[in-house]
Amino acid sequence: MPAAVIVDQLEYRYGERVALAGVSFEIAAGEIFGLLGPNGSGKTTLFRILSTLLPVQSGSAIVGGHNLADDPDGVRRQIGVTFQSPSLDIKLTVRENLIHQGRLYGLSGQTLKSRCAAVMEQLGVADRAHDYAEKLSGGLKRRVEIAKCLLHRPQILLLDEPSTGLDPGARHELWKTLQVLRDTDGVTILVTTHLMEEADRCTRLGILNLGKLMATGKPDELRSMVGGDSLTIQSDQPEPLTRRLEEQFGVQVNRIGESLRIEKERGHELLGQIATAFPGEFRSLTLGKPTLEDVFIKLTGRGLQTIEPESNGKKKKKRGSHD
Repeated sequence: MPAAVIVDQLEYRYGERVALAGVSFEIAAGEIFGLLGPNGSGKTTLFRILSTLLPVQSGSAIVGGHNLADDPDGVRRQIGVTFQSPSLDIKLTVRENLIHQGRLYGLSGQTLKSRCAAVMEQLGVADRAHDYAEKLSGGLKRRVEIAKCLLHRPQILLLDEPSTGLDPGARHELWKTLQVLRDTDGVTILVTTHLMEEADRCTRLGILNLGKLMATGKPDELRSMVGGDSLTIQSDQPEPLTRRLEEQFGVQVNRIGESLRIEKERGHELLGQIATAFPGEFRSLTLGKPTLEDVFIKLTGRGLQTIEPESNGKKKKKRGSHD
């Protein structure tokens, strides 16, 4: 079966700033593929290209068998898109939102009515058909937004930070819905995310950093790149403690803000040695198995919180998910 998405040496620039630097990957039909990265990594730029909002500058991308540069209309017929920003008209009911979206897809009459009924049932919002969107919870709004993009029966869903603003319960329900869409309808799903929990639910991941694809693989395959145990130290004086740890124990210490990360086989032994050697010099000392953030740190030397370049050349520290 041919790949649902093929990206080959894709490059994109905003003036002199490189947003994508030769990115290549494939997504198999029926996969849930996640693009994991912080602000400024290139996730949103790549998302906008694949959803036909930005042109291909260099390289190529084939989505649903259609070349983005040559046949963007063919791509649009194959994809359903849910953006990070809310897209519902809150003064309309759930059904009215779907009716207006369906008309944009060229649907009408009984076909439109039956498709609206089908997607509302599929996304579990049929009982809210006549409720105004402004009355819905965040999780229900997200389901309605996904229902909108399913009206024309797309084979590929593109979801930009789908869990933004959702509480843990709503996030769990949303992902159950996505997995059902994949399992029952064979829909291929591409999500962008900076959340570890969300990334762990993907079939495979691509890790983006400063426009470069650093690695791809299943979550467990990526974690195996770290190996050993992961020690995390919280300290009020991380810089001198980093230096002393490296000198005394001969380990590499990655500093992420006030947190220090160390990868080490038999990490429990090092934990005891650190606790004995530096009592009172840290707020907490914890041991665990490697996380996807540990993988990101190993590949990039920094955490998923990043310093995002601005158009005036200055930088600011910011949490979030915009590129």
